[in-house]
Amino acid sequence: MEARRIVIKVGSSTLTGKAGSALDSQAVHQLVDIVAKLRAEGREVAVVSSGAIAAGLAPLGLASRPKDLATQQAAASVGQGLLIAEYNQSFARHNIVASQVLLTIEDVIRRSHYQNAQRTLFKLLQMGVVPIINENDSVGTQEIRFGDNDRLAALVAHLIGADLLVLVSDIDALYDAPPSDVSATRIKEVVNVNEMAGIEIGGVGAAGVGSGGMVTKIEAARIATGAGVAMLLTNLNSLTSALAGEDVGTIFRAIHDKRPSRLLWLAHAASAQGSLTLDGGAVTALLERGTSLLAAGVIATSGEFSAGDAVDILAPDGKVIARGLVAFDAEEIPKMLGHSTKELSAKYGAEYERELVHRDDLVLL
Repeated sequence: MEARRIVIKVGSSTLTGKAGSALDSQAVHQLVDIVAKLRAEGREVAVVSSGAIAAGLAPLGLASRPKDLATQQAAASVGQGLLIAEYNQSFARHNIVASQVLLTIEDVIRRSHYQNAQRTLFKLLQMGVVPIINENDSVGTQEIRFGDNDRLAALVAHLIGADLLVLVSDIDALYDAPPSDVSATRIKEVVNVNEMAGIEIGGVGAAGVGSGGMVTKIEAARIATGAGVAMLLTNLNSLTSALAGEDVGTIFRAIHDKRPSRLLWLAHAASAQGSLTLDGGAVTALLERGTSLLAAGVIATSGEFSAGDAVDILAPDGKVIARGLVAFDAEEIPKMLGHSTKELSAKYGAEYERELVHRDDLVLL
């Protein structure tokens, strides 16, 4: 495949096998050899690696992935060091430097953090380093976590402007029924992930050490392909063949051109601090004419937010149709509702003669 910058996400079950087992050095070497080959071809590669919690199970004498957050964090703290050490030793065989990058959800929902993470990853790639990225499981709380590394990988692909996202799973492709079903047929290509029908999506893999499953992989495909990044789903043994364009795995085609990174952040990583509900005319103007959002078209507001925060933009029936960066604080908006910019300027001053959400700071969902 002709992709200059690639994000490869590898799941826990691929790296550790059955719950409670140690890291599988052979699997790590196999993945690293593939990454080294891509690098030799002039590609840039970032790896999003699960496995920290799973790798910490055996040293702590745990037989399966713990259900409580505190024990998960303890396992991650032990396992993360083992995981990155394994990667460093393996990449050293190819004289490639690897780095550890631990992200929290705050690093992608806050604009300043997002830009900093982006700059760091760009610099690492520029210096020829392979970033090994994982969620910072040892400190993340249940309420502020990505939830799975499939979504994290899709967001990282956006973050660095990747051409291809690869999910390496214990399942070799997407099927139209559970793979255990003898009648299941591999789906070679998904042209538009939003138009999938008649496909039974399974849950967490059989190894029991991951947090994702096919549901999260489909969600990752929606995020990636919706922003112009193709996605490939395969397993480790088929990865080389899949990357060479052979008829294995499942390819999800991009359904949009690449968007600016700030709009990717706004659409998929930003956390809305409130909402603005529009009248029918404003909805039409936004969706069909691509206009900015003016106070005259807003009928209600909710939430506590400041100028520059992300807010959801709702149709009259409550459906979220867009997200944008609001130009006013929440307490300023109620007095503005239903008024034109000229009316607001005359009544409150020239600083009110502007959009509530500028088109450049708005993305349709």
